[in-house]
Amino acid sequence: MSSVKGDLSLRVNSGEELASGWLKGVLFDKDGTLIDFQLTWGPAIHAVIHALADGDAGKLRAQAECLHFDIAAQRFRPTSPIIGGATSQYGMDWARALGRDDFLALRAEIDALAAVQCLHTMTPVGDPAEVLAALRAMGLKTGLATNDAEASARRHLAQLKLTEAMDFVAGYDSGHGAKPAPGMIEAFAREIGAETRQVALVGDTLHDLECARAAGAIAVAVLSGLATREDLAPHADYVIADIGELPALVAGWVRPGQA
Repeated sequence: MSSVKGDLSLRVNSGEELASGWLKGVLFDKDGTLIDFQLTWGPAIHAVIHALADGDAGKLRAQAECLHFDIAAQRFRPTSPIIGGATSQYGMDWARALGRDDFLALRAEIDALAAVQCLHTMTPVGDPAEVLAALRAMGLKTGLATNDAEASARRHLAQLKLTEAMDFVAGYDSGHGAKPAPGMIEAFAREIGAETRQVALVGDTLHDLECARAAGAIAVAVLSGLATREDLAPHADYVIADIGELPALVAGWVRPGQA
């Protein structure tokens, strides 16, 4: 059992295993990890489904049911497919809720609407810029792996002033596949000249942790999303409260003089 600020759980990787590979990069999920999911996406999706319903109360209700979304509270239930998913994965159900069969056009419409709306509600988790600066000061490469669209992710990074702190950015449409497939981690590792076991993926959903497992990377769960410790701990190497605890966690995984 390992502890930093009393909120870390060691599951699989031993200190010897980490030292044998040394950490070279940290890959972050976005929503629920760098960005507060409910505060950012709740109001944004509320606006999106109203725009797509275009005054049709039935279509509004059908979308809310499909997305497990509470319209009055502007919040997602923990079972929502949007949490950790990509429009390429749950979009067909969304299209059926609207009575539409032009899935590709609808997916582009949803991505465009959501990208604009969430810029008005963007709420970071803690101070991502400070966390990334601390990691990069250790000589680590940093990147983003999200099931959002890449263009949307880049806009969000720009708004948070994190663009220059990322060596790699991938969305579900970047050509590496969507999580939980391992493609984004594998691409990041290639980009930074590392093995996947020298990468830590930090995320708030089972999709993130399953992605790390599939790639052979270190799986770090954060409790800043909707999932609970009980949900995530069985699938994670480490569990921390949020990204603010990450620099202290990984400090011992960096080769001396690496920076």
